[in-house]
Amino acid sequence: MNISAAEEESAQEIHIPADIDWEMLDKSKFFFLGAALFSGVSATLYPVVLVKTRQQVAQVQLSGIGTAFSIVKHGGFQGLYRGFGTSLMGTIPARALYMAALEVTKSNVGSITVKLGFPEPTAAAIANAVAGLTAAMVAQLVWTPIDVVSQRLMVQSSSSQCRYVNGIDAFRKIVNSHGPKGLYRGFGISILTYAPSNAVWWASYSVAQRLVWGGIGCYLKGGGDETIRPDSKTVMAVQGASAAMAGGISALITMPLDTIKTRLQVLDGEENRLRGPTIGQTVRNLVKEGGWLACYRGLGPRWASMSISATTMITTYEFLKRLSAKNQEGLL
Repeated sequence: MNISAAEEESAQEIHIPADIDWEMLDKSKFFFLGAALFSGVSATLYPVVLVKTRQQVAQVQLSGIGTAFSIVKHGGFQGLYRGFGTSLMGTIPARALYMAALEVTKSNVGSITVKLGFPEPTAAAIANAVAGLTAAMVAQLVWTPIDVVSQRLMVQSSSSQCRYVNGIDAFRKIVNSHGPKGLYRGFGISILTYAPSNAVWWASYSVAQRLVWGGIGCYLKGGGDETIRPDSKTVMAVQGASAAMAGGISALITMPLDTIKTRLQVLDGEENRLRGPTIGQTVRNLVKEGGWLACYRGLGPRWASMSISATTMITTYEFLKRLSAKNQEGLL
């Protein structure tokens, strides 16, 4: 499924390289390079995720900078990477599942929507939304247990009464205390958080790209009728800007669900520790602590994390797809 260059009137001025679909990829290269590239991206962004998680479980309002300084003060700079090893080991298979589900769904739904007679812009938005929704649901089968373990490691020095030596120790203690279902605490709310978030993000990304290219096309209209072929840096800049816009929108819409999800996965229930807190208890506690705005604790770091992550991820992802294409010459 191709995301076309821009709107009709600007397509004469700008020629955008075609999107690369699932059938065009060398799968072994795609997954191998993807694991390496996204491991680096995860390492870069992990401290921001840790700060956001600490803010969400804190019972008082804390600034992102203050939280970061507190972590470094008590645990050194390595404290910003608490639980990273566990997170990384789970992220690699989860990311592989996500990418495969995303590309297969996007390619198939895109073809179906075009055959049904939808206009190309609408077909692209639908395909991206359905692909994001499907990929998020599939990946949560791996991501939720990793989230539960890594988030407990992230916050144990500040809120957890149970000390974990490492990810394996945390995994063992959670299973011993709560059974295997303890690893899927918050799975439902994770689906409710990430599935709509991904659908909104991918649809917004598709629309944002079209708007940005359309704007560039309008700007260049007075410069002549010749076809403009943007270089790779320009294409990446537009993709990055579109991703940041989509990330900010998605972060704002899904922030309350993310805060509730994090608390469900990290904090023990007050009424029944073996069962864990319910969604209702979690919401009541948040409102009691700081009103409805408490649901937006960590919005700054999450907004920054999702915008930066989206920009980094999409440029890395598009770069990965071009590296993994079977026919490199056909991309020009």
